[in-house]
Amino acid sequence: MEDYSYNDYLAIKALENGVSITGLTRGKDTKFHHTERLEKGQVYIAQFTEMTSAMKICGKAEVYTKHGKIISE
Repeated sequence: MEDYSYNDYLAIKALENGVSITGLTRGKDTKFHHTERLEKGQVYIAQFTEMTSAMKICGKAEVYTKHGKIISE
């Protein structure tokens, strides 16, 4: 049976230089596993996977999800 939670995508648009995106692992111990750094205007598209259960976004960015748009500050 397929787990449809893995099909969720995020689009993140940096509104300033230096926006960082960090992926966090699933499992017993949550750990950082991947980091990206965006410059103003760059867009990053990410997907939740078997390994990625959460994402941390630092800096001013627009985050687009199936639930709508969020602006981080």
